[in-house]
Amino acid sequence: MAAYRSGQGTKWWRPDRLAARRDNLAARGRILAATRQFFADEGFTEVQTPALQVSPGLEPHLQAFATTLHDPRDGAAHLRYFHTSPEFAMKKLLAGGMTRIWQLAPVFRDGERSATHHPEFSMLEWYRAGATYRDLMADCEALLRRCQTAAADDGNRAMTWRGKTADAHLPFERLSIAEAFARDAGIDILATAPEPAWPDFALLAAAAERIGLPPHPGDDWEDLYFRVFLDCIEPNLGIGAPTILYDYPASMAALSRCKPDDARLAERFELYVCGLELANAFQELTDPAEQRARFLADQARRQALYGDTYPIDEDFVAALDHGLPESAGIALGFDRLVMLCTGAPHIEDVLWAPVR
Repeated sequence: MAAYRSGQGTKWWRPDRLAARRDNLAARGRILAATRQFFADEGFTEVQTPALQVSPGLEPHLQAFATTLHDPRDGAAHLRYFHTSPEFAMKKLLAGGMTRIWQLAPVFRDGERSATHHPEFSMLEWYRAGATYRDLMADCEALLRRCQTAAADDGNRAMTWRGKTADAHLPFERLSIAEAFARDAGIDILATAPEPAWPDFALLAAAAERIGLPPHPGDDWEDLYFRVFLDCIEPNLGIGAPTILYDYPASMAALSRCKPDDARLAERFELYVCGLELANAFQELTDPAEQRARFLADQARRQALYGDTYPIDEDFVAALDHGLPESAGIALGFDRLVMLCTGAPHIEDVLWAPVR
């Protein structure tokens, strides 16, 4: 298996290599069936949206695959991208009147290959109109319990990864970002980010230096935030039971809404199991002007970091302008969920066929 993963051996279809994955793949099928039943029971409609999009998403650090679409109607050639998430298309469906939708979609991210990353992987996304991100927290608890039970032949196996365990049948830990930084790093993270537009790098740098994590040359506030997070906080999340980490600094709002009663915070959470990030959820931003401003800021940041950028999906902004209902949405890495439920150490252990 080591040679197979490293690229020295590409014959993933060989009977011995397929046989080594068969139990995990059988569990994957049971987890998918449990997932589909969960959404049916909750009254969701399963949807399917195109992988080819005008914009792959504007998160500055994601690298997309591009292709050319040739339109036989006028002979024109159009640049298109394979989506990094079906988020934009699914929110357009909300603007069109859908209320509860879910999708298991293949998504594509270039430059990603590790034990927990793959260039093409399966993203589970769902959206609830008229709901809050706290409703999605309850969804996560119910869904993970079903999937953990479905994965095990005896129904009793806890989720595991790299020697850590978490039992979804136990009460989930709910921990705010501020609480996590205070508990595990001794840092008042919100004091370093009193306003989304001007987080205080010097204050965070001084706090990080005190715990042995001095800033590197060229670091900004976000770089240092993630260094502290990855070193001190993430390894402690989702141990024993899954952790819901919520209320991020507003400068990290992405496509989520800021809290009406505290502009320092964004209504966003991430789900962690065994120290591994599994899902990212938003109380959706519905203001088209604010969304455009964030897109422009993301484009500028990407241009500064990588010397290129991706286009804004103007049709998505038009959908927001038409009217996106108050809603909440979440993206969950389905392959990672299967890894956790089966105890597989590598994402390719739970894929029918890897990208080569």
